[in-house]
Amino acid sequence: MTATTFSLVFSGCFVTLLLWGCTTVVCLVDEKLSIQPSTTTGYRSSKMTASNATYGGPPWPYTYAACGNNSQNCGQYCSFCSQYQGTIMDCLSLLFEHLCLVKFRNTMASLNDTEWCIWGNVRGLYSNLSLCTEQISDCLLIPWPNPLVEETFVNIHSTFFKECPSEELRDPSPAIVFALVITPICLIPVMVSLVVLKTKNGDGSS
Repeated sequence: MTATTFSLVFSGCFVTLLLWGCTTVVCLVDEKLSIQPSTTTGYRSSKMTASNATYGGPPWPYTYAACGNNSQNCGQYCSFCSQYQGTIMDCLSLLFEHLCLVKFRNTMASLNDTEWCIWGNVRGLYSNLSLCTEQISDCLLIPWPNPLVEETFVNIHSTFFKECPSEELRDPSPAIVFALVITPICLIPVMVSLVVLKTKNGDGSS
């Protein structure tokens, strides 16, 4: 291997790994910038309007033959919505409010706001809320998750968990960034040395 070839190989590897390290850092920064807090305007958002159009704008003509049976309460939910003067999504919103969210909000109100950010304190409540919305949606044969479920949880997060620290949204420490960049650069001489030794051994044996 000539000196020119060695230099070209070394330069190519160095530039490639340097670009990879820089791209990694830029991606980590861009990831934070791309995650913005969601804003909501209640249940009457554009998503909700589109969903109402999908599931029927006029009062929902419900029949028991189409009612789900994943829960013993499905018959009650279906009966209520069949008599409700509104769209299926309006009925679903009302059921969420009175059957799921009331319990969640009352229990959260009984906790100190400093305890909201401790996952062990809210894990059960959060799971129960998710399960409640899923069961009601399944009973009404509405896909889950759906726009209303998404809005419900966004509102919950903006109300109760907005001040909670989120490690996922923070930049990595300078030490981590430095390690990600410098590690592949330090490996370059080792890789080049291995290539040179392998080449010499191959030439000698031939």
